[in-house]
Amino acid sequence: MSQLPLRPFSRHQFSFKRETFIWLFLLLILMLVFMPLVNTFNDLLARFIISLDAYKYIRDFVVPLEARMVGVLLLPFGFAPRIVGEYLAIGKKEPLLIEIAWNCIGWQSLVLFLLTVVIVLQGDRYSLLSKIKALIIGLLGTFLLNILRITVLAILAYYFSQSVALIFHDYGSNLSIIAWLFVFWWFAHEFVLEDKKEIIQEKD
Repeated sequence: MSQLPLRPFSRHQFSFKRETFIWLFLLLILMLVFMPLVNTFNDLLARFIISLDAYKYIRDFVVPLEARMVGVLLLPFGFAPRIVGEYLAIGKKEPLLIEIAWNCIGWQSLVLFLLTVVIVLQGDRYSLLSKIKALIIGLLGTFLLNILRITVLAILAYYFSQSVALIFHDYGSNLSIIAWLFVFWWFAHEFVLEDKKEIIQEKD
């Protein structure tokens, strides 16, 4: 019986992965320590976006799109959501009106993801094509994570209370983003990113 060729173990590759996850782990620690200041940072970042008038694009195009996608995800839970602009009404007898503000759709997580991209994908160790693949997967995953996050917020606000939803909004959302980044970069290192040296060795 023929055996599949085993992938050679590379200590240098392992040390690079370890160094990468050390950076991500340090970022996790910093975010947990300074989590009470995250809202302040978000406010400052939001003011900067407002000064550039970039929020208008988010408000007019991104928010309605995400509101519709959240409405679709709420259908299996028995809701009949009604969407008007950035407002989402869920429930039949006593509908709950939820405002999806431009500053709460999760664009801050996109900034954090791009920051990790700069940290992890710096240099020319990986092929350009694999970097592009990882970037696309990461962007789509971050976008879908925000859709799921808003969906969970709506369910919590309807079945429990707005206070519970607010706690999840301020703390659970940040933890979910951090967890996503660790899972994504593990997946990217294992299945997406291609080491240039390994590609050359396979050709030889």
